[in-house]
Amino acid sequence: METSSSTFNQRVWSEVARIPHGRLATYGQIADLIGAYGCARQVGWALRRLKLPSTVPWHRVVNAQGRIAMSLSREGSDWMQRDLLMAEGIPVDVEGRLPLRQFLWHPETHAGA
Repeated sequence: METSSSTFNQRVWSEVARIPHGRLATYGQIADLIGAYGCARQVGWALRRLKLPSTVPWHRVVNAQGRIAMSLSREGSDWMQRDLLMAEGIPVDVEGRLPLRQFLWHPETHAGA
């Protein structure tokens, strides 16, 4: 039997899986797309529950300020995220800032991607 938490996680992971290579989404954007308005933080927790490495492109989700959360609590996944984004052609500085506007995913214009 699935709990509501695992159902939420699955919805987040399914939506994040739709983000195309070289594009970014925000935690709040993913929350809105799955109908969980105002649940950006919960989206972040759902992504933290993924076992790494993962086929879900979790690294393409960043905060609304266009930053990777650089923190010791992330146990190195912040640097992994930075490296994965740079490998996709998205520039990220050492403080985790990136050009969100330029690379933001717009699902309505990337249908099928």
